[in-house]
Amino acid sequence: MNGSNASADPGVHALLPLLGADEEVVAFFAGVADLDATDPAGHELEDGVRLASARLEQFARAGSGDAFCFVGEGGEERPVVYVSLDGEAGPLAVGLPELVRLFLAVPWWRDAPGRTAEELRAVADEYREDVPDLDLRRDRAARALGLDPAGLLPEAVALARLVEVSRGPVAAACLVVGYEGEPLDPLFGAGPDRP
Repeated sequence: MNGSNASADPGVHALLPLLGADEEVVAFFAGVADLDATDPAGHELEDGVRLASARLEQFARAGSGDAFCFVGEGGEERPVVYVSLDGEAGPLAVGLPELVRLFLAVPWWRDAPGRTAEELRAVADEYREDVPDLDLRRDRAARALGLDPAGLLPEAVALARLVEVSRGPVAAACLVVGYEGEPLDPLFGAGPDRP
C-alpha cells in the first residue's frame, strides 16, 4: 500500500471488510483511532447532509456519531470526507488506503488542527499515556492489513498530507452542505503552516 494508487495495491478491495471484522484491526481503528466500520448498514448521515457536487456514502462512524464517507461513485479509491455533528466537514484522504495510513501514523489527528509542533508532540504523548499499548495495537493492525509497521508514515509526513488534502483542490471538490443548503465549516482552518 504505497502511495494513494489503490489499483497498485493487491487486496485493497478487502480493506473495508477488514476494518469491520479483523480483531486486531478493529482493536486499533475502533478502539484507538475512533473509526468504527463494524456495522456499515447502521451508518446513516443526518438528513439533508450531502456533497455539493456528488454522492456521499457513509462507511464508518466515530464514537460521537460523526461520519466517515466516500465521495462519489466507485470503490475504496474515492476521497474520504469526515462529517462532524458539530457542523464541520472536510476531506481527510484520497482513498481508504491513504486514510488507513494516516490513522496508523496519527490516530489522534482530530486533536491536531491549529497546534504547533511542540503542542502536537504533547498531544501524541498524552494519547500514548491514555493508550499505553498504542504502538503494539498499531503494529498488529498494520500487519493484519498487510503493512510492515516499520514502513508506516512518520507523524509529520502524515499530518502534512492531511493539511494538503484538507486545504487543496480535493477540499474544493468535496464541499459538504447541510440540510439548509449552506456549506458546513471546514475541519481545518486556512492557516499557512499548521494543520
